[in-house]
Amino acid sequence: MPNRPIAALWLCACAIRAFAQPTPPSQENKYLPPEKRITLADAVSRALALNPTTITASLEVRRAAALVEETRSSSLPTIFGNGLYTRLDDDRRQDNRAIVAKDLLNANITLSVPLIAPQRWAQWIRSSTNVQVTRAGEQDLRRQIAITAARAFLNIIFLRKQVLVTEQARDNAKAHLDFASARFSGGVGNRIDEVRAAQEYSTDETQLQAVYTALTRSREALGVLIGANEPVDATDDVVLAPPPSIEDALREAIAHRQDILSFEARKRAADESSNLNWTEYAPLITAVFQPFYQNHATLTVPRTGWQAQLILTIPFYDGGLRYGLGHERAALADEAKVALEGAVRQAQSDVRTSFEALRRADDALKSARSAAELSQEALRLANLAYRAGATTNLEVIDAERRARDAETVAALAEDASRQARLDLLAASGRFP
Repeated sequence: MPNRPIAALWLCACAIRAFAQPTPPSQENKYLPPEKRITLADAVSRALALNPTTITASLEVRRAAALVEETRSSSLPTIFGNGLYTRLDDDRRQDNRAIVAKDLLNANITLSVPLIAPQRWAQWIRSSTNVQVTRAGEQDLRRQIAITAARAFLNIIFLRKQVLVTEQARDNAKAHLDFASARFSGGVGNRIDEVRAAQEYSTDETQLQAVYTALTRSREALGVLIGANEPVDATDDVVLAPPPSIEDALREAIAHRQDILSFEARKRAADESSNLNWTEYAPLITAVFQPFYQNHATLTVPRTGWQAQLILTIPFYDGGLRYGLGHERAALADEAKVALEGAVRQAQSDVRTSFEALRRADDALKSARSAAELSQEALRLANLAYRAGATTNLEVIDAERRARDAETVAALAEDASRQARLDLLAASGRFP
Protein backbone atom coordinates (compact mmCIF):
# COMPACT_ATOMS: atom_id res chain seq x y z
CA MET A 1 0.00 0.00 0.00
CA PRO A 2 2.92 2.45 0.23
CA ASN A 3 2.63 3.10 -3.51
CA ARG A 4 -1.02 4.20 -3.26
CA PRO A 5 -0.28 7.89 -2.42
CA ILE A 6 2.28 8.03 -5.24
CA ALA A 7 -0.24 6.60 -7.72
CA ALA A 8 -2.87 9.03 -6.54
CA LEU A 9 -0.49 11.96 -7.03
CA TRP A 10 0.41 10.69 -10.48
CA LEU A 11 -3.28 10.46 -11.44
CA CYS A 12 -3.90 13.96 -10.13
CA ALA A 13 -1.03 15.27 -12.22
CA CYS A 14 -2.43 13.60 -15.31
CA ALA A 15 -5.85 15.01 -14.57
CA ILE A 16 -4.45 18.49 -14.07
CA ARG A 17 -2.67 18.23 -17.40
CA ALA A 18 -5.90 17.05 -19.03
CA PHE A 19 -7.76 19.98 -17.46
CA ALA A 20 -5.19 22.42 -18.74
CA GLN A 21 -5.49 20.95 -22.24
CA PRO A 22 -9.14 20.04 -22.72
CA THR A 23 -9.93 17.31 -25.22
CA PRO A 24 -11.16 18.85 -28.47
CA PRO A 25 -14.55 17.74 -29.71
CA SER A 26 -14.60 14.99 -32.29
CA GLN A 27 -14.94 15.85 -35.97
CA GLU A 28 -18.42 14.28 -35.99
CA ASN A 29 -19.72 16.77 -33.41
CA LYS A 30 -17.89 19.76 -34.82
CA TYR A 31 -20.18 22.26 -36.54
CA LEU A 32 -19.20 23.04 -40.13
CA PRO A 33 -20.48 26.43 -41.37
CA PRO A 34 -21.65 26.86 -44.98
CA GLU A 35 -19.05 27.85 -47.52
CA LYS A 36 -20.95 30.92 -48.79
CA ARG A 37 -20.34 34.05 -46.71
CA ILE A 38 -21.71 37.48 -47.47
CA THR A 39 -21.31 41.03 -46.18
CA LEU A 40 -24.12 43.11 -44.74
CA ALA A 41 -24.18 45.44 -47.75
CA ASP A 42 -24.35 42.50 -50.16
CA ALA A 43 -27.08 40.83 -48.10
CA VAL A 44 -29.23 43.96 -48.20
CA SER A 45 -28.66 44.59 -51.91
CA ARG A 46 -29.42 40.98 -52.82
CA ALA A 47 -32.54 40.99 -50.67
CA LEU A 48 -33.76 44.12 -52.46
CA ALA A 49 -33.02 42.61 -55.86
CA LEU A 50 -33.99 38.95 -55.45
CA ASN A 51 -36.47 38.66 -52.62
CA PRO A 52 -39.86 37.51 -53.96
CA THR A 53 -41.67 40.18 -51.97
CA THR A 54 -39.69 43.04 -53.52
CA ILE A 55 -40.03 41.52 -56.99
CA THR A 56 -43.79 41.27 -56.51
CA ALA A 57 -43.90 44.92 -55.40
CA SER A 58 -42.04 45.96 -58.55
CA LEU A 59 -44.52 44.01 -60.65
CA GLU A 60 -47.36 45.80 -58.87
CA VAL A 61 -45.89 49.12 -60.03
CA ARG A 62 -45.89 47.78 -63.59
CA ARG A 63 -49.49 46.68 -63.19
CA ALA A 64 -50.47 50.15 -61.94
CA ALA A 65 -48.79 51.68 -65.00
CA ALA A 66 -50.75 49.29 -67.21
CA LEU A 67 -53.98 50.43 -65.51
CA VAL A 68 -53.08 54.00 -66.46
CA GLU A 69 -52.93 52.94 -70.10
CA GLU A 70 -56.32 51.28 -69.77
CA THR A 71 -57.90 54.34 -68.15
CA ARG A 72 -56.26 56.76 -70.55
CA SER A 73 -57.80 55.01 -73.54
CA SER A 74 -61.24 56.46 -72.80
CA SER A 75 -59.83 60.00 -73.17
CA LEU A 76 -58.11 59.41 -76.52
CA PRO A 77 -59.58 59.07 -80.05
CA THR A 78 -60.73 55.65 -81.16
CA ILE A 79 -61.09 54.22 -84.65
CA PHE A 80 -63.22 51.15 -85.36
CA GLY A 81 -64.07 49.46 -88.63
CA ASN A 82 -67.46 47.80 -89.11
CA GLY A 83 -68.81 45.51 -91.79
CA LEU A 84 -72.37 44.29 -92.34
CA TYR A 85 -73.81 41.86 -94.87
CA THR A 86 -77.60 41.54 -95.16
CA ARG A 87 -79.49 38.92 -97.15
CA LEU A 88 -83.19 39.52 -97.83
CA ASP A 89 -85.65 37.00 -99.15
CA ASP A 90 -86.05 39.08 -102.27
CA ASP A 91 -85.56 42.53 -103.71
CA ARG A 92 -87.81 45.21 -102.37
CA ARG A 93 -89.61 46.74 -105.35
CA GLN A 94 -91.95 49.55 -106.06
CA ASP A 95 -93.53 49.94 -109.47
CA ASN A 96 -91.33 47.13 -110.73
CA ARG A 97 -88.31 49.07 -109.63
CA ALA A 98 -85.86 47.69 -107.04
CA ILE A 99 -85.67 49.93 -104.01
CA VAL A 100 -83.55 47.65 -101.77
CA ALA A 101 -81.50 44.82 -103.20
CA LYS A 102 -81.76 41.43 -101.57
CA ASP A 103 -77.95 41.40 -101.07
CA LEU A 104 -76.62 44.36 -99.10
CA LEU A 105 -72.97 44.94 -98.10
CA ASN A 106 -72.21 47.85 -95.78
CA ALA A 107 -68.78 48.90 -94.46
CA ASN A 108 -67.77 51.96 -92.45
CA ILE A 109 -65.00 53.38 -90.31
CA THR A 110 -65.97 55.24 -87.15
CA LEU A 111 -63.65 57.85 -85.66
CA SER A 112 -64.66 59.02 -82.17
CA VAL A 113 -62.83 61.92 -80.52
CA PRO A 114 -63.70 63.06 -76.97
CA LEU A 115 -63.45 66.83 -77.26
CA ILE A 116 -64.53 67.77 -73.75
CA ALA A 117 -64.45 64.87 -71.26
CA PRO A 118 -63.58 66.14 -67.75
CA GLN A 119 -64.82 62.97 -66.05
CA ARG A 120 -62.57 60.76 -68.15
CA TRP A 121 -59.64 63.12 -67.67
CA ALA A 122 -60.17 62.90 -63.91
CA GLN A 123 -60.06 59.10 -64.08
CA TRP A 124 -56.80 59.38 -66.00
CA ILE A 125 -55.33 61.67 -63.34
CA ARG A 126 -56.46 59.41 -60.50
CA SER A 127 -54.93 56.39 -62.19
CA SER A 128 -51.63 58.26 -62.69
CA THR A 129 -51.45 59.29 -59.05
CA ASN A 130 -52.14 55.69 -58.08
CA VAL A 131 -48.88 54.75 -59.81
CA GLN A 132 -47.05 57.18 -57.53
CA VAL A 133 -48.77 55.70 -54.50
CA THR A 134 -47.89 52.17 -55.59
CA ARG A 135 -44.28 53.15 -56.22
CA ALA A 136 -44.04 54.78 -52.79
CA GLY A 137 -45.52 51.63 -51.25
CA GLU A 138 -42.92 49.58 -53.10
CA GLN A 139 -40.12 51.67 -51.60
CA ASP A 140 -41.59 51.24 -48.12
CA LEU A 141 -41.77 47.48 -48.65
CA ARG A 142 -38.17 47.43 -49.85
CA ARG A 143 -37.20 49.27 -46.68
CA GLN A 144 -38.89 46.62 -44.56
CA ILE A 145 -37.19 43.80 -46.46
CA ALA A 146 -33.80 45.49 -46.08
CA ILE A 147 -34.29 45.85 -42.32
CA THR A 148 -35.40 42.22 -42.06
CA ALA A 149 -32.32 41.06 -43.98
CA ALA A 150 -30.05 43.17 -41.77
CA ARG A 151 -31.62 41.75 -38.62
CA ALA A 152 -31.17 38.21 -39.93
CA PHE A 153 -27.53 39.02 -40.72
CA LEU A 154 -26.90 40.39 -37.22
CA ASN A 155 -28.70 37.43 -35.65
CA ILE A 156 -26.25 35.07 -37.35
CA ILE A 157 -23.34 36.99 -35.86
CA PHE A 158 -24.93 36.76 -32.41
CA LEU A 159 -25.61 33.03 -32.71
CA ARG A 160 -22.10 32.38 -33.97
CA LYS A 161 -20.77 34.17 -30.89
CA GLN A 162 -23.15 32.10 -28.79
CA VAL A 163 -21.72 28.95 -30.35
CA LEU A 164 -18.22 29.98 -29.28
CA VAL A 165 -19.42 30.74 -25.76
CA THR A 166 -21.27 27.45 -25.40
CA GLU A 167 -18.41 25.46 -26.93
CA GLN A 168 -16.01 27.02 -24.43
CA ALA A 169 -18.38 26.18 -21.58
CA ARG A 170 -18.71 22.61 -22.88
CA ASP A 171 -14.93 22.22 -23.15
CA ASN A 172 -14.43 23.60 -19.64
CA ALA A 173 -17.04 21.17 -18.32
CA LYS A 174 -15.32 18.30 -20.19
CA ALA A 175 -11.96 19.19 -18.68
CA HIS A 176 -13.52 19.38 -15.23
CA LEU A 177 -15.20 16.00 -15.79
CA ASP A 178 -11.88 14.44 -16.82
CA PHE A 179 -10.20 15.85 -13.73
CA ALA A 180 -12.98 14.66 -11.40
CA SER A 181 -12.95 11.20 -13.01
CA ALA A 182 -9.16 10.97 -12.66
CA ARG A 183 -9.33 11.94 -9.01
CA PHE A 184 -12.05 9.40 -8.31
CA SER A 185 -10.15 6.68 -10.15
CA GLY A 186 -7.02 7.57 -8.15
CA GLY A 187 -8.84 7.25 -4.88
CA VAL A 188 -8.46 10.88 -3.84
CA GLY A 189 -11.87 12.07 -5.12
CA ASN A 190 -15.45 11.01 -4.70
CA ARG A 191 -18.25 9.82 -6.90
CA ILE A 192 -20.51 12.80 -6.30
CA ASP A 193 -17.93 15.19 -7.75
CA GLU A 194 -17.70 13.07 -10.88
CA VAL A 195 -21.51 12.89 -11.22
CA ARG A 196 -21.88 16.65 -10.81
CA ALA A 197 -19.22 17.29 -13.43
CA ALA A 198 -20.84 14.84 -15.84
CA GLN A 199 -24.22 16.49 -15.34
CA GLU A 200 -22.78 19.92 -16.11
CA TYR A 201 -21.03 18.58 -19.21
CA SER A 202 -24.25 16.99 -20.48
CA THR A 203 -26.17 20.23 -19.88
CA ASP A 204 -23.65 22.28 -21.83
CA GLU A 205 -23.65 19.76 -24.66
CA THR A 206 -27.46 19.94 -24.86
CA GLN A 207 -27.40 23.72 -25.01
CA LEU A 208 -24.69 23.64 -27.65
CA GLN A 209 -26.76 21.44 -29.94
CA ALA A 210 -29.71 23.82 -29.54
CA VAL A 211 -27.52 26.78 -30.53
CA TYR A 212 -26.26 24.83 -33.54
CA THR A 213 -29.86 24.30 -34.64
CA ALA A 214 -30.73 27.98 -34.17
CA LEU A 215 -27.68 29.02 -36.18
CA THR A 216 -28.61 26.64 -38.99
CA ARG A 217 -32.13 28.05 -39.14
CA SER A 218 -30.83 31.62 -39.19
CA ARG A 219 -28.45 30.87 -42.05
CA GLU A 220 -31.23 29.21 -44.00
CA ALA A 221 -33.53 32.17 -43.29
CA LEU A 222 -30.94 34.63 -44.59
CA GLY A 223 -30.51 32.51 -47.72
CA VAL A 224 -34.25 32.63 -48.37
CA LEU A 225 -34.35 36.39 -47.80
CA ILE A 226 -31.64 37.09 -50.35
CA GLY A 227 -32.98 34.64 -52.92
CA ALA A 228 -30.27 31.99 -52.52
CA ASN A 229 -30.85 28.26 -52.86
CA GLU A 230 -28.45 27.46 -50.04
CA PRO A 231 -27.69 28.55 -46.48
CA VAL A 232 -25.69 31.77 -46.27
CA ASP A 233 -23.31 32.76 -43.52
CA ALA A 234 -22.47 36.29 -42.39
CA THR A 235 -19.00 37.75 -42.46
CA ASP A 236 -17.33 38.70 -39.21
CA ASP A 237 -17.13 42.41 -39.91
CA VAL A 238 -20.22 44.60 -39.57
CA VAL A 239 -19.92 48.19 -40.74
CA LEU A 240 -22.89 50.38 -39.83
CA ALA A 241 -23.00 54.09 -40.57
CA PRO A 242 -22.41 56.37 -37.58
CA PRO A 243 -25.64 57.43 -35.89
CA PRO A 244 -26.82 61.01 -36.52
CA SER A 245 -27.65 63.56 -33.88
CA ILE A 246 -31.16 63.49 -32.51
CA GLU A 247 -32.01 66.80 -34.22
CA ASP A 248 -30.86 65.53 -37.61
CA ALA A 249 -32.59 62.20 -37.04
CA LEU A 250 -35.94 63.83 -36.23
CA ARG A 251 -35.72 66.03 -39.31
CA GLU A 252 -34.52 63.29 -41.66
CA ALA A 253 -37.13 60.83 -40.42
CA ILE A 254 -39.89 63.05 -41.79
CA ALA A 255 -38.06 63.84 -45.01
CA HIS A 256 -36.52 60.51 -45.97
CA ARG A 257 -38.28 57.57 -44.33
CA GLN A 258 -40.01 55.59 -47.03
CA ASP A 259 -43.03 54.75 -44.90
CA ILE A 260 -43.63 58.47 -44.27
CA LEU A 261 -43.21 59.22 -47.97
CA SER A 262 -45.70 56.46 -48.74
CA PHE A 263 -48.30 57.97 -46.41
CA GLU A 264 -47.68 61.41 -47.93
CA ALA A 265 -48.22 60.02 -51.43
CA ARG A 266 -51.50 58.46 -50.33
CA LYS A 267 -52.66 61.73 -48.81
CA ARG A 268 -51.79 63.71 -51.95
CA ALA A 269 -53.61 61.20 -54.12
CA ALA A 270 -56.68 61.23 -51.89
CA ASP A 271 -56.79 65.04 -51.81
CA GLU A 272 -56.37 65.29 -55.58
CA SER A 273 -59.08 62.71 -56.17
CA SER A 274 -61.46 64.59 -53.89
CA ASN A 275 -60.69 67.90 -55.62
CA LEU A 276 -61.75 66.41 -58.96
CA ASN A 277 -65.30 65.70 -57.82
CA TRP A 278 -66.61 68.58 -59.97
CA THR A 279 -65.86 66.57 -63.10
CA GLU A 280 -68.74 64.24 -62.25
CA TYR A 281 -71.14 67.12 -63.06
CA ALA A 282 -69.42 68.33 -66.27
CA PRO A 283 -70.88 67.63 -69.74
CA LEU A 284 -69.26 65.35 -72.29
CA ILE A 285 -68.81 66.40 -75.94
CA THR A 286 -67.70 63.80 -78.46
CA ALA A 287 -67.03 64.23 -82.20
CA VAL A 288 -67.83 61.26 -84.45
CA PHE A 289 -66.80 60.98 -88.09
CA GLN A 290 -67.92 57.99 -90.17
CA PRO A 291 -67.11 57.37 -93.87
CA PHE A 292 -69.06 54.46 -95.34
CA TYR A 293 -69.51 52.21 -98.35
CA GLN A 294 -72.70 50.35 -99.30
CA ASN A 295 -73.45 47.96 -102.11
CA HIS A 296 -76.10 48.09 -103.43
CA ALA A 297 -77.02 51.73 -102.93
CA THR A 298 -80.53 52.56 -101.84
CA LEU A 299 -82.75 55.56 -102.23
CA THR A 300 -81.64 56.92 -98.87
CA VAL A 301 -78.07 55.62 -98.70
CA PRO A 302 -75.65 56.19 -101.58
CA ARG A 303 -72.85 53.84 -102.46
CA THR A 304 -70.23 55.96 -100.67
CA GLY A 305 -70.39 58.91 -98.31
CA TRP A 306 -69.67 60.11 -94.82
CA GLN A 307 -71.35 61.64 -91.83
CA ALA A 308 -70.11 63.71 -88.87
CA GLN A 309 -71.72 64.23 -85.49
CA LEU A 310 -71.19 66.23 -82.33
CA ILE A 311 -72.70 64.37 -79.36
CA LEU A 312 -73.44 66.32 -76.18
CA THR A 313 -74.06 64.33 -73.00
CA ILE A 314 -75.23 66.16 -69.86
CA PRO A 315 -75.58 64.13 -66.62
CA PHE A 316 -78.70 65.58 -65.01
CA TYR A 317 -79.39 62.87 -62.49
CA ASP A 318 -77.65 59.55 -61.90
CA GLY A 319 -79.52 58.23 -58.90
CA GLY A 320 -77.11 59.80 -56.37
CA LEU A 321 -73.95 58.04 -57.59
CA ARG A 322 -71.93 61.25 -57.81
CA TYR A 323 -72.82 62.27 -54.26
CA GLY A 324 -71.82 58.85 -52.93
CA LEU A 325 -68.51 58.95 -54.77
CA GLY A 326 -67.80 62.42 -53.39
CA HIS A 327 -68.53 61.37 -49.84
CA GLU A 328 -66.34 58.27 -50.22
CA ARG A 329 -63.41 60.28 -51.56
CA ALA A 330 -63.74 62.84 -48.77
CA ALA A 331 -63.64 60.06 -46.20
CA LEU A 332 -60.57 58.52 -47.86
CA ALA A 333 -58.83 61.90 -47.80
CA ASP A 334 -59.54 62.27 -44.08
CA GLU A 335 -58.30 58.74 -43.44
CA ALA A 336 -55.08 59.46 -45.34
CA LYS A 337 -54.55 62.64 -43.32
CA VAL A 338 -55.03 60.85 -40.00
CA ALA A 339 -52.74 58.00 -41.11
CA LEU A 340 -50.00 60.45 -42.10
CA GLU A 341 -50.21 62.30 -38.78
CA GLY A 342 -50.00 59.01 -36.90
CA ALA A 343 -47.04 57.84 -38.98
CA VAL A 344 -45.16 61.09 -38.31
CA ARG A 345 -45.75 60.78 -34.57
CA GLN A 346 -44.62 57.16 -34.66
CA ALA A 347 -41.49 58.04 -36.62
CA GLN A 348 -40.51 60.73 -34.12
CA SER A 349 -41.20 58.31 -31.28
CA ASP A 350 -39.02 55.69 -32.99
CA VAL A 351 -36.15 58.15 -33.21
CA ARG A 352 -36.34 59.14 -29.55
CA THR A 353 -36.72 55.53 -28.44
CA SER A 354 -33.81 54.40 -30.61
CA PHE A 355 -31.52 57.06 -29.15
CA GLU A 356 -32.36 56.03 -25.61
CA ALA A 357 -32.08 52.32 -26.47
CA LEU A 358 -28.67 52.88 -28.07
CA ARG A 359 -27.37 54.74 -25.04
CA ARG A 360 -28.65 52.07 -22.67
CA ALA A 361 -27.34 49.26 -24.88
CA ASP A 362 -23.84 50.74 -24.97
CA ASP A 363 -23.81 51.12 -21.18
CA ALA A 364 -25.09 47.58 -20.76
CA LEU A 365 -22.42 46.28 -23.14
CA LYS A 366 -19.65 47.80 -21.02
CA SER A 367 -21.06 46.22 -17.88
CA ALA A 368 -21.61 42.87 -19.57
CA ARG A 369 -18.05 42.71 -20.87
CA SER A 370 -16.73 43.58 -17.43
CA ALA A 371 -18.90 40.88 -15.86
CA ALA A 372 -17.67 38.34 -18.42
CA GLU A 373 -14.04 39.13 -17.61
CA LEU A 374 -14.70 38.83 -13.89
CA SER A 375 -16.55 35.54 -14.36
CA GLN A 376 -13.58 34.07 -16.21
CA GLU A 377 -11.31 35.19 -13.39
CA ALA A 378 -13.66 33.64 -10.85
CA LEU A 379 -13.69 30.36 -12.83
CA ARG A 380 -9.90 30.26 -12.91
CA LEU A 381 -9.69 30.87 -9.15
CA ALA A 382 -12.34 28.24 -8.44
CA ASN A 383 -10.41 25.66 -10.47
CA LEU A 384 -7.19 26.49 -8.66
CA ALA A 385 -8.90 26.18 -5.28
CA TYR A 386 -10.53 22.88 -6.23
CA ARG A 387 -7.26 21.37 -7.51
CA ALA A 388 -5.61 22.45 -4.31
CA GLY A 389 -8.33 20.69 -2.32
CA ALA A 390 -9.57 23.86 -0.65
CA THR A 391 -13.13 23.59 -2.03
CA THR A 392 -15.52 21.09 -3.56
CA ASN A 393 -16.46 21.01 -7.18
CA LEU A 394 -19.72 22.78 -6.37
CA GLU A 395 -17.81 26.04 -6.52
CA VAL A 396 -16.29 25.05 -9.86
CA ILE A 397 -19.65 24.10 -11.35
CA ASP A 398 -21.21 27.30 -10.07
CA ALA A 399 -18.33 29.32 -11.53
CA GLU A 400 -18.68 27.51 -14.87
CA ARG A 401 -22.38 28.30 -15.02
CA ARG A 402 -21.82 31.91 -14.06
CA ALA A 403 -19.07 32.25 -16.66
CA ARG A 404 -21.28 30.74 -19.33
CA ASP A 405 -24.18 32.99 -18.37
CA ALA A 406 -21.96 36.07 -18.26
CA GLU A 407 -20.52 35.34 -21.69
CA THR A 408 -24.04 34.78 -23.00
CA VAL A 409 -25.19 38.09 -21.54
CA ALA A 410 -22.17 39.79 -23.11
CA ALA A 411 -23.07 38.30 -26.51
CA LEU A 412 -26.66 39.45 -26.06
CA ALA A 413 -25.45 42.93 -25.13
CA GLU A 414 -23.27 43.09 -28.24
CA ASP A 415 -26.23 42.07 -30.38
CA ALA A 416 -28.50 44.57 -28.62
CA SER A 417 -25.99 47.34 -29.30
CA ARG A 418 -25.78 46.46 -33.00
CA GLN A 419 -29.56 46.13 -33.27
CA ALA A 420 -30.01 49.50 -31.53
CA ARG A 421 -27.73 51.17 -34.06
CA LEU A 422 -29.65 49.55 -36.89
CA ASP A 423 -32.93 50.71 -35.35
CA LEU A 424 -31.66 54.27 -35.08
CA LEU A 425 -30.48 54.34 -38.69
CA ALA A 426 -33.80 52.89 -39.85
CA ALA A 427 -35.81 55.27 -37.69
CA SER A 428 -33.96 58.29 -39.08
CA GLY A 429 -34.33 57.16 -42.69
CA ARG A 430 -30.61 56.49 -43.20
CA PHE A 431 -31.05 52.76 -43.71
CA PRO A 432 -31.17 51.27 -46.20
